[in-house]
Amino acid sequence: MANAQTDQRLYSIIDSISAERIASDVATLANFGTRHTLSDTLSKTRGIGAARRWIKSEFEKTAKACAGCLEVSYQKNLVPKGDNDRITEDVWVVNVLAVKRGTKYPNRYIIMSGDIDSRVSDPNDHTSDAPGANDNASGMAGTLEAARVLSQYEFENSILFLGLSGEEQGLYGGKGLAAHAKEQGWEIIGIFNNDMIGNITGVDGITSNTDFRIFSEPVPPTETEKKRKARRFYGGEVDGISRQLARYVYKNVRTYMPEMHPMLVYRLDRFGRGGHHRPFNDAGYAGIRIMEAHENYTQQHQDIRTEGGIAYGDVLEHVNFEYARKLTAVNAINLASLAWAPPAPTSVSIGGIVEPSAKFQWSPVDGAVGYKIYWRDTTSPTWDNSRFVGNLTEYTLDGIVIDNYFFGISAVGKDGFESPVVFPNAIFR
Repeated sequence: MANAQTDQRLYSIIDSISAERIASDVATLANFGTRHTLSDTLSKTRGIGAARRWIKSEFEKTAKACAGCLEVSYQKNLVPKGDNDRITEDVWVVNVLAVKRGTKYPNRYIIMSGDIDSRVSDPNDHTSDAPGANDNASGMAGTLEAARVLSQYEFENSILFLGLSGEEQGLYGGKGLAAHAKEQGWEIIGIFNNDMIGNITGVDGITSNTDFRIFSEPVPPTETEKKRKARRFYGGEVDGISRQLARYVYKNVRTYMPEMHPMLVYRLDRFGRGGHHRPFNDAGYAGIRIMEAHENYTQQHQDIRTEGGIAYGDVLEHVNFEYARKLTAVNAINLASLAWAPPAPTSVSIGGIVEPSAKFQWSPVDGAVGYKIYWRDTTSPTWDNSRFVGNLTEYTLDGIVIDNYFFGISAVGKDGFESPVVFPNAIFR
């Protein structure tokens, strides 16, 4: 079994991400004038219709370059006037999809998304210029670039590159796509929502091109009352599927991109605000938000103007394309790692109450050559200890008292790539 920490393909992926291509794509998106959800859909040069057609055409160019390896399509939902106070007329919310189909698990998806739409100060103003260069042409451009690079590889699991609409009007694109996934019976490994990955100088006075945040909710909102009660006695308050996805990204980045500083933020999103991973979380899927660490609010949701000596507006000059390249690479190596990894165990049982050891049993996984047990102090945010135990379905960690740690299991594939860690979901004595 190869060690995934030395898999040269991930370093090649990092090196292949182009800041120049991202810069070109951000400029193109910003030059559509406005991409407001209710903006012009007929013009060839302005509005969200032109923007989404261009995004689809870019995915199709990538598909042509890889002999049709991407399945490109639209997915849309009609949102009626008055659904909320930001929907002032009936509107089709149209998402753009590009699927790199998995060779072994075509119905299992790891998703990278960016938002297509933009806005100014008034969320209902759909005619004024809203270039949305950072929010969120940067995330959309990163998704296009990740598709170009990863299209050159084959994966066992499917990767979905996704442009979501309607974010600023109420997360409608994500709601529609999550519902579509449920209807189609997709198995979603997780979604990486990229919303603003291009700003390095924040209102906090800090400039950094290495810090970035990973937001994740603690446990799914769909958990049962039985699971909620079990958590009170056995732990797991910060060990839901989205939190494990966040830890996966953290670990991979620290291994392959040690110059970067991933910040695990233990909340669903920024205080009182929302992003397009939330509709997937609401549906019970794992999802995280990857974004810049230092925001500048004068460059978000603002009419373009100069006031009090401050230049307001989300314009091209504020986007750092090298930083956007780095965060695109963060996404790409984690998409690849998960797409090359076997599924996670569905059942993980733990025992060892009043014993000097921790015991584990887990369900076997097709394609796994072994399993890894992780553990950490109950106050630690990351999985700090691990042991590869081979191709077994039960194991005892002698001398480790179950009361003092949290534990989890991941499945390991032939090339060393791992599934996300699964927190124990059953108890045995």
